[in-house]
Parts: sequence; C-alpha cells; structure tokens
Amino acid sequence: MRALLLNTDAYSMYRRGDESVLDYLARADRVYMSLFVMAELFYGFMGGDRETADFYARVKQELKLKGSPIPINDVWIAAHCMELGAELVTFDRHFLAVPGLRTWPRLST
Repeated sequence: MRALLLNTDAYSMYRRGDESVLDYLARADRVYMSLFVMAELFYGFMGGDRETADFYARVKQELKLKGSPIPINDVWIAAHCMELGAELVTFDRHFLAVPGLRTWPRLST
C-alpha cells in the first residue's frame, strides 16, 4: 500500500491545481491530512497523541544533534507522517534533514 501525507505547502499547490501534485496523489492508495497541517491551515495548533509525541521527541533530538532545526510545526508533521508510515508530499526542502522521513521524489530534484 502506498500512503502519502500532504504538507501544508503541497496541499496549497494541490488546491491550485499543480499537475505534479495531482499526478502523484492519483497514484496513492491512501492520502492523509495531518491534524497538524489542518491546524496550520486554520492558523491554530492542536497537540498530537502519545505515539506522535514519541516520534516528535526522536525527530527533534536528532535534528538538534545534527544542528539542523526546522520549524516546530514541521517537526510535528514529520513525526505524524513517520507514525503513519506515510510518504510526505511537500515542497519544503528542510524536511530532507529529518532522518528516516520518506518524501516524494520531486523534493529531491
């Protein structure tokens, strides 16, 4: 099963009809929308559950040790995506610094 999770920027591009995002989503078996992305979209913030919080702690610690911090909401988004075993669809290149996070191929190009 191929699972994807949309980041806020990719969702915005999807809403604008970006062909690369639309084509990529069409090949997925399941597409997730993180509650953290939803919170960003509504200009708020909602906490994660215990599993997500565990992933969050690991991601935040690894990024700190590498000296590669990313925005706090994006740490939550990465943690949630990893918890789901999904691939993150985003245009934010700083997600490449997150060890173990799978991102769509377009981010690497």
